[in-house]
Amino acid sequence: MIKLLIVDDSALMRRQLNAIFQAEGDFEIRLARNGHEAVEGNASFAPDVITLDINMPEMDGLTALSLLMAERPVPVVMVSSLTEKGAMATLEALNLGAVDFITKPDGTISLSMVQIESEVIAKVRAAARARIRTSRGLAARIRGNVPSRAAQAPRPEPERTIIRRSGVRGDGLVLIGVSTGGPRTLEDILPKLSADFPWPVLVAQHMPSSFTRPFAERMDTLCQLAVSEVNRPTPIEPGNIYIGRGGADMMIARRGGRLTTLVRPEDPTHLWHPSVELLGRSAIEHCDPTNVIAVMLTGMGHDGAEAFAELKRLGARTIAESEESAVVFGMPAELIQRGGANLVMPAERIADQLQIWVER
Repeated sequence: MIKLLIVDDSALMRRQLNAIFQAEGDFEIRLARNGHEAVEGNASFAPDVITLDINMPEMDGLTALSLLMAERPVPVVMVSSLTEKGAMATLEALNLGAVDFITKPDGTISLSMVQIESEVIAKVRAAARARIRTSRGLAARIRGNVPSRAAQAPRPEPERTIIRRSGVRGDGLVLIGVSTGGPRTLEDILPKLSADFPWPVLVAQHMPSSFTRPFAERMDTLCQLAVSEVNRPTPIEPGNIYIGRGGADMMIARRGGRLTTLVRPEDPTHLWHPSVELLGRSAIEHCDPTNVIAVMLTGMGHDGAEAFAELKRLGARTIAESEESAVVFGMPAELIQRGGANLVMPAERIADQLQIWVER
């Protein structure tokens, strides 16, 4: 049995989530109405996984999450709205240690939970088995002293200098595929790339469309390289990081002899978006594989495993995140099982390896 604590101030949402997991037959469920009850339930019920609403009275989800991670770390799936405010709060929750998030249909309490029922079940089951990463920012969020985001000092933007890049091989580029646990993992990799990193980096992170722009903006404040969301045809420039827009697929094409990123509507034949598989296939079609590095990070499922394995067979260099650091080992494990990984390593070592490869 999986012990699940459902935390939401809405009686309707608690009922809907409770019904979904009761029907599964292997969940022992407790309900809580706010952050205080979540913290108490975490101690008394000792759940294997928690679903946690962000906007609640008495104690909000972010405050509760900080206390959960400080007092008894447990896998948490946030329940978020699709608004920009909801996206920013969700990204902060992932930074604090939440494993994943569920977006409410239409951004509000809704009777159409059936639309996301399978996603909810899959994410909660995956979270129950997930590796909990040490949360960040807990020192500032202790009981009785939890400053709001507005009261926190803004993070200084990294200094950027114009770098003259010489000796860059052809159309070299780095592809990154990532899903569950990705935002935190990418923060362990992308900010470590130096200001003179010569290759562009394309990231397919499974996210809704309202989340990828705030995520790209957040990463842009952390990285020495410029980070942007791809929301229209964009020439691929060295030393830039491109985040595929959610709700669409990011592809590579050639226009006027130059590599360009394209945004296409979600391909219904693929389950996850932006699709890592389609990104990899477009690289096979339009790039010299010997000038490609493909990196598979944490996530459930197998998106991109076949394309990245094919890239390796064609001469690309590939990295799979190791089980020791992956929040969910599904996507890297699938690449390894297909013989598609040149190297297997923890996330904190990947940036150094990329630097070594692109400088040779």
